[in-house]
Amino acid sequence: MGASLKDIACKLNLSKTTVSWVLSGQGDKKGISAETQSRVLACARSLAYEPNLLARSLNTGVSKTIGLILPSISDTFFAHIADRIESEAEREGYSLMIAGSNSEPERENALIRLFRSKKVDGIIIAPADASGREVGRLAESGCPVVLFDRGLAKTDAGCVVIDNEAGSHALVRHLAARGFRKIAIITTFPHLPTMELRHRGYLRALAEAGLHADPRLYGEVAYAGYRQHVCDTLDRILSTVPDTDGFFFTTHILATEALRYFHDRGIDISDGRRGLACMHEDPLFRLAAPPDERRPLPRRRDQRPRRAPPAAANPRKPIARLRPPGTRIGGAALPHGVPGRISPFRPDIPPPPIRKTRKTMKSCGSFSGN
Repeated sequence: MGASLKDIACKLNLSKTTVSWVLSGQGDKKGISAETQSRVLACARSLAYEPNLLARSLNTGVSKTIGLILPSISDTFFAHIADRIESEAEREGYSLMIAGSNSEPERENALIRLFRSKKVDGIIIAPADASGREVGRLAESGCPVVLFDRGLAKTDAGCVVIDNEAGSHALVRHLAARGFRKIAIITTFPHLPTMELRHRGYLRALAEAGLHADPRLYGEVAYAGYRQHVCDTLDRILSTVPDTDGFFFTTHILATEALRYFHDRGIDISDGRRGLACMHEDPLFRLAAPPDERRPLPRRRDQRPRRAPPAAANPRKPIARLRPPGTRIGGAALPHGVPGRISPFRPDIPPPPIRKTRKTMKSCGSFSGN
């Protein structure tokens, strides 16, 4: 067992209270002399003293810990966000506890209760439970809570999300402008507001382009066993509508599995006859799209898209995707985060803005934003 406050106090013939004030950085405030503070700090170093954070949190009511619940820890999108949140938290003197819900509502609710029992100072979560029951109780209890990537309409919790409908609309409109007419949508978790908005953007883009929303071109993939489900869904779509020439994937995970599917089936997606679009980014996409296609975009919401060239003029550019601002979302999820932006893959797809609800200021501090 390491040295305690009592050990330091006995060795220096000081009270435990004086030692505690010095080690907690309150020496000057409490009027303790510089000499005494130096003696305490030197003694603590010589005894390899480590503070009891649990005891400190019980005494102060502050644990300096934030809980982060992700749908998937292995997902690169959420991993990037977690990395930025951790950096921002560390800058503010907080540590991070991370857990994965596997997109299971019951597991997510159990993790919320677990974090609360550990007395974390706040929770950041990408919710899987559309009902928001446990998140609602969390917000009502006064615990600071921020949602990201997915909002919940029935809870009084702050939220940081991108404009999902605008993003999907821009991608599908892009495919239609390039001449693709039978555009399928492959989605998952349709009960989540995020996916509902992406589906709505897809339908709106089809309607504006004068295209029929064929129910045979709708594919819904279950999370459990999704790899096989993506293959089965694409098999069904291509067998019932063989001339399907466009595919919109609501997540990068679905698009990644689709690329494997096309490769395994010997389907060439680089000849310009099929168009693919995806809301997210993945390193694998670099294999299907040359790096020189990347171009920066300004952040203005009112920027008008440039006219896209005909599909035949770009035979080696099969994938259009919006690269979500994972690190920016992570920063915005904390009180002192910075606004984010999306750098889309193609110059003719405008970036949807990040939206932060004002309720976020109520639960975990203020920041500038929309």
